[in-house]
Amino acid sequence: MSPNSTDPVLLRRDRILYEDNHLIVVNKRAGEIVQGDQTGDMPLLEVVRDHIRVKGNKPGNVFCGLVHRIDRPVSGAVIYAKTSKALSRMCDMVKNRDVRKIYWAIVEGKAPEQGHLVHYMRKNERLNKSFVSDTEAPGMRRAELEFRRMGVSERYSLLEVELHTGRHHQIRAQLAAIGHPIKGDLKYGAKRSNEDGSIALHARRLVFEHPVSHLVVDAVAPPFSPLFEKLKT
Repeated sequence: MSPNSTDPVLLRRDRILYEDNHLIVVNKRAGEIVQGDQTGDMPLLEVVRDHIRVKGNKPGNVFCGLVHRIDRPVSGAVIYAKTSKALSRMCDMVKNRDVRKIYWAIVEGKAPEQGHLVHYMRKNERLNKSFVSDTEAPGMRRAELEFRRMGVSERYSLLEVELHTGRHHQIRAQLAAIGHPIKGDLKYGAKRSNEDGSIALHARRLVFEHPVSHLVVDAVAPPFSPLFEKLKT
């Protein structure tokens, strides 16, 4: 709940991609923040916490931990943990690259049919922006992803992107570096903004071994924008 409200803001059922006693995977809307920040806006973390409290009829505070982050203008699947054990194990899995992360991105121009990108990146904290180089230098970190083109129109391409590393703004910066910035992403060179302030990047799918049951969880997030589906061929 927000500091100024006592009424829970509940999740719609169609936004819950997976849920059990240990984890909940939620389809985040573009513009939502995954946890609290200096803006004071209601974070998705608190909405999920309210959901757990109401669904479980639990009085008082309940445990809810964020496993990983996606940027505010990005939509898609986000994992929260309901127990400290699940949080610790899932954070280790994310750190060790044991969570498969697949995104959909609408980019400017006609992108190649497929690609395997390896760059070196450095984050500028003051600008909250990452810079890309083809060559390694002190302070830079290796960034790797693969993509395939799923559809194309006169001005845009729809890409499916799989991350192999998890750097700050990695997909945004690497695709911009090859001349295909994400639609609406002014920070990385897009020609125009989207009306809602979003960028056309969606965390489509998360695949991982459950930290307790060890069964495979495959959470697929339907995109909120119809443009993703329209561009598919």
